[in-house]
Amino acid sequence: MTFSLRPSRALLTGLVCVMLAGSPALPAFAGDKPKAEPEKTADKPDGDSFPALPDDKTIRQSIQLEGKALSYDATVGKIAVRDAKGKVIAEVVYTAYIVPDKDPKRPVTFAFNGGPGASSVYLNMGAIGPKRVQFGDEGNSPSDSSVTVDNASTWLDMSDLVFIDPVGTGYSRALEESDAAKKDFFSTEADIQYLSRVVYDWLVKNGRLRSPKYIMGESYGGYRAPRIANTLQTRMGVGVSGLIMVSPYLDPAAVGSETALSPLPWMINLPSMAAANLEKQGKLTPEAMAEVERYDRTQFVTDFLAGRSDPQAVNRLVAKVSEYTGLDPALVARMDGRVDTMTFVRESHRDQRKIGSWYDSNVTAYDPFPEASSQKSGDPILNALLAPTTSAMVDFVTREVGWKTDAHYEALSPQVGEDWQQYPTADKPVSDLRQAIANDPKMQVLIVHGYNDLSCPFFTSRLVIDQLPTYGGTAKVRLAVYPGGHMFYSRAGSATAFKADAKALYTR
Repeated sequence: MTFSLRPSRALLTGLVCVMLAGSPALPAFAGDKPKAEPEKTADKPDGDSFPALPDDKTIRQSIQLEGKALSYDATVGKIAVRDAKGKVIAEVVYTAYIVPDKDPKRPVTFAFNGGPGASSVYLNMGAIGPKRVQFGDEGNSPSDSSVTVDNASTWLDMSDLVFIDPVGTGYSRALEESDAAKKDFFSTEADIQYLSRVVYDWLVKNGRLRSPKYIMGESYGGYRAPRIANTLQTRMGVGVSGLIMVSPYLDPAAVGSETALSPLPWMINLPSMAAANLEKQGKLTPEAMAEVERYDRTQFVTDFLAGRSDPQAVNRLVAKVSEYTGLDPALVARMDGRVDTMTFVRESHRDQRKIGSWYDSNVTAYDPFPEASSQKSGDPILNALLAPTTSAMVDFVTREVGWKTDAHYEALSPQVGEDWQQYPTADKPVSDLRQAIANDPKMQVLIVHGYNDLSCPFFTSRLVIDQLPTYGGTAKVRLAVYPGGHMFYSRAGSATAFKADAKALYTR
């Protein structure tokens, strides 16, 4: 998952990108107070009171995959982050799953969730790790079981997996004063630099520099992925064989609502709203979506730019948007065809006194304030997934692996959002993606989305890909869209299709 930022405020989102204006405030989660450390070590800053994190711990586990047992080593470990003078200023905790195999050609994949403020538990125990806990689909609740089961869609048979928790998430933490930590970790550029070094340090620590390397990022992690790849190539001296961007936040400028002129934010949202409406009717198909996308690129833009001075254009816009979204034409008319995403998730299920999720608008919860004019509660998916995912991860780390700590596990940290010092406003991930591909013609890229995701709509990536250079006529970037939302992989069929599409990157 991810977590969303906006320059005026930070909003917790679990697995997502930057939220548009009007999103409801989401709940904060308080961490435990750290216990005093008996003695300071030479690497710890003055006044540091954190207890030491345990040494790396590895256990042997196995899963049943396609009728066969697959054994692997599960490790919970830490990597020190040092300043220019060599002083340890942070500890980054990772979870790695390694199939014992000395073949230097076995790939290793580094996975990041987003936010900033989300740990990697969602990709780990929801998408591609060897064990999973169900979340993000219809019917989930905080009291659902946190017992993990074998993940039939794990990527462990294709690649070793390393899930990295950025500073302030999971058990990773800064070891310096707050102002220094904000400068060193909680800004867009600093984030890319230290996480790239963490990848490099893990490769060196584990003797894996000869292995094919893949970077995977979800949501804001999708913002990170191409930038980390470019930094690894050009600064760390590490080549990257492939990128996988899951529901990525690629172009901050395109989805922002600061401009009074651009139709892009409205264009980008409409296909995902239409997909949700089609799915409710059992009519969601690639062919039906192709019709929506054709309209979105043509008549929608023309009528939108004609503006309210042209009543016929507004009427056409209202009629088509009403048809595609399934919303009351009178409501759409009052908005002159300009329907924002938060209105859609509230109104599309209002007749049932429910609200839809911003991450998958067909996942609903009862509206605790149905009489209110706007949504006053948190997101149905986020409210439901925090408890089972946190409990499952903490149980795995502390009981199964035996990596004992009394620190609080921050699956979704509101504090990181509050401390974040620099907000992405330019298209740097797209710029770095272009450069990374140009640097290495062998590198392949897979961008994946769920149809119903309103937090990072798939149409952003569609438009971005269409503007990329041809690189000699060879397709370097592929887009795949699946049923579901931001965490489409919570649906078994979509997780299976995702793995099948990714397999081409690992077997070329």
